[in-house]
Amino acid sequence: MSQALPADAPVIHDLIGIGFGPSNVAMAIALTEHNARVGRQEAVTAHFFERQPRFGWHRGMLFEDATMQVSFLKDLVTLRNPSSEYSFLCYLQSRGRLIDFVNHKNLFPLRVEFHDYFEWAAEKVDDMVSYGHEVVAVRPVVRDGVIEYVDVTARSGDELVTHRARNLVIGTGLRPYMPEGVDRTERVWHNSDLLRRVDELDGTDPSRFIVVGAGQSAAENVAFLHRRFPEAEVCAVFARYGYSPADDSKFANRIFDPAAVDEYYTAPGEIKSKLMNYHGNTNYSVVDIDLIDDLYRQSYQEKVLGEERLRFLNVSRLSDVVETQDKVLTTVESLVSGEKTPLEADVVVYATGYRPADALGLLGDVEGYCHRDDEGRVSVERDYRITTDPALRCGIYLQGGTEHTHGITSSLLSNTAIRVGEILDSVIERTPKAAVGEAERVVDGVGTSR
Repeated sequence: MSQALPADAPVIHDLIGIGFGPSNVAMAIALTEHNARVGRQEAVTAHFFERQPRFGWHRGMLFEDATMQVSFLKDLVTLRNPSSEYSFLCYLQSRGRLIDFVNHKNLFPLRVEFHDYFEWAAEKVDDMVSYGHEVVAVRPVVRDGVIEYVDVTARSGDELVTHRARNLVIGTGLRPYMPEGVDRTERVWHNSDLLRRVDELDGTDPSRFIVVGAGQSAAENVAFLHRRFPEAEVCAVFARYGYSPADDSKFANRIFDPAAVDEYYTAPGEIKSKLMNYHGNTNYSVVDIDLIDDLYRQSYQEKVLGEERLRFLNVSRLSDVVETQDKVLTTVESLVSGEKTPLEADVVVYATGYRPADALGLLGDVEGYCHRDDEGRVSVERDYRITTDPALRCGIYLQGGTEHTHGITSSLLSNTAIRVGEILDSVIERTPKAAVGEAERVVDGVGTSR
């Protein structure tokens, strides 16, 4: 029997996504393509919440000359569906650059171009997302001791909206990491803030920058600041003797293959650790060899000319970071001798990487139903679904934060297209057939079709 629906009755979806970065954009595309293939009764209903006012992906690192470190074929769809209309090649065709790109003979597009591709793809599925909505609560809906649904509440300004989900897909991305005791301030930045903050320095004639870190982002920051401020000194501080090159050789790159996820997932913990130690240099704290060569060439040229603006303070660490009104006072400490040298800068940039957002931090009471392993890490099944108590039947899937179970591609683009296909297959398989595609509102605990 149909009933009048109150305005605040929560909408039920087969899937709600938290976050709308590249991973959940890929998820929305996979859903769209699935729904186009099946009848209305089998379509999967979904909605996504994104706290940013529009799509954005590492905007602070979109240097005009920076290139991607993965092939364009590892876009949002191609490895899952090579004929997809949402591919990078279709994007190029729509922008009138397909032939130019082919003639370029390059597998690695500019980062600004790939970001534009992401925006182009996100716009095509933006009917599924509410931008400017931050998820503030996830609450279990308990009936007869069983949780089939969770209520997801998102805030936009002073407005709160609540939708009900049979499944959650959490894709909240990575969070900038700062060393313990160091806070981001007006003159102490994380590299994710660089392009947003650097324009504030125009007209101030900065004399010195310090960049902390030894990975790709750190090296890019050094090169950018050296180029942008031709009168300023740029000091790179890191614990190594120098930047280490990324291993992008053909055999090592197999660690990014979809099949490697199966192997990693089933491997004993001891083997997982060994694999990460063997192949961490494909991604972590490493730099493209071309950039290493460019920085060394520039440094040597300056030594020859007697105009050293590029300084590498290696086997060292930065300590005693104190901000004054117009400077940052620091100490560079040698890790070999312990010698401490004062160093003053206009800005200190920490290129110290990212950490996964707390996968369970948004779940409230639902977290108590989620399992962890002996080391306190979230327990995740092969289909990226969190292992839970039997009472929690609502699926909770992770896009990221699964490196300990699924390997190095957990937060990387390399396996995104395959991963979202696996999650979608799991959602369809685990959701009761009568429920898939049934969009409804709930009134006093009674489902009412609409």
